[in-house]
Amino acid sequence: MTLGRSIGAGLTGLLVLCAVNLHSVNAQTPDKIRVLFPTWTGFASVFVADDLGYFKEQGLVVDAKFEDERPNVMAAMARGDIECDMRSVPEYQGRPRDPTTPGVIIGVIDQSLGGDGVIASGAIKGTADLKGKTVASEPNIPARLLLQIELKKNGMTLNDVVMKDINTADTVPVFSDPSIDAIITFEPFLSQTLEKLPQRKPHVIVSSRDYPGVVTDAIIVRQDDLKANPKKYEKFLTGIYRATAYFATNRADYMKRAAPHFNLTVEQFEASIKGSIAYVTFAQARAFLGVDGTPGTLYPIFDDVMKLNLENGSADHLLTRATSFDTRAIAAIPPDRISN
Repeated sequence: MTLGRSIGAGLTGLLVLCAVNLHSVNAQTPDKIRVLFPTWTGFASVFVADDLGYFKEQGLVVDAKFEDERPNVMAAMARGDIECDMRSVPEYQGRPRDPTTPGVIIGVIDQSLGGDGVIASGAIKGTADLKGKTVASEPNIPARLLLQIELKKNGMTLNDVVMKDINTADTVPVFSDPSIDAIITFEPFLSQTLEKLPQRKPHVIVSSRDYPGVVTDAIIVRQDDLKANPKKYEKFLTGIYRATAYFATNRADYMKRAAPHFNLTVEQFEASIKGSIAYVTFAQARAFLGVDGTPGTLYPIFDDVMKLNLENGSADHLLTRATSFDTRAIAAIPPDRISN
């Protein structure tokens, strides 16, 4: 009896110990966010935040990968294979999105101020010269909307040019073909094309610098995971905006950390962002989204771009601010948490 009781007590103790250890393991299991975004240096703060340990110290794992094909990203989001997508507001609104498509904007990471544009050969002086010419572009990328705006000024639409579908990552080899009169692209491929193909006399005929605010890149997450795990997204935004703050005070080290993630030298990375990309600070992001009860400065831009997308046939459904934004995560972050 004594032996049996001792064994029973030992087993009970073992089970309790296992339960405690299991609870400890579960308690220490970090949150995870899987992210897909295009090869765009405006998203570098995600990588830098990870490199600096900003996510890890909050118990968060961020798995970020490049994916330039928009349909692949939307399919992954719909299946629940990822929790986060980062794209420009014009792309966010574009087809096949409708009001039921997963994804709500919780933050802003950068603004393109010349980083998206249309490069033409020396024979093309402006958008008016593109009639009947061949323009290469990935479908539904930001500068495509910019070209549509410019064409409209000249009484033209995309139907007046010959569009050729490409992958943006192939910008340099595609534009080396003399049959391509213009190409729609973004950084770092834009600056690479201008540098590497002087024989084509490449020049930018329209860019996001001409339309400030139109190409603003948003942080987009699944509504169901945001609702179930709001603290996880507070951690995510905290890490990103701390990295943006780090850029302001440690620019050289930021670029040194960011460049390898894009397979660029530090000099190439700097060329891709200099005068082309503005990283959005925490304070700016709060103003964009209107978390203090004031109207967000991004809202009229969202509405204007929505009209353009519908008018140009790039979007099929009218999206509203009410269903497209959720400011609770960014509003919950104390400003002093962003300081490094």
